[in-house]
Amino acid sequence: MPHSNSTTRACRLEARIAPDVLAAVKRAAEIEGRSVSDFVVAAARAAAERTIEEAQIIRLSLADQECIAAVLASPPEPSEALDRAFAAHRELIRSSK
Repeated sequence: MPHSNSTTRACRLEARIAPDVLAAVKRAAEIEGRSVSDFVVAAARAAAERTIEEAQIIRLSLADQECIAAVLASPPEPSEALDRAFAAHRELIRSSK
């Protein structure tokens, strides 16, 4: 996801948080030399990107994992078309040397 350094803000987000959480956020923002708003936006963006990335990971059941492992361990014989493609590739590589 592209990161925008634009200072233009189009939307506003409000949240209620416990005083101890606010104190921690303020301290962390101070440590990083940022405003609380910038710190919260950066943290929210990082968490959102991580959540989206994790959701895009393919999750397989145990049976699906075993099926894939079995195919990888014992792949099927190549088809005639694949054999022809390999031969054409070998010939192309040989002729380009």
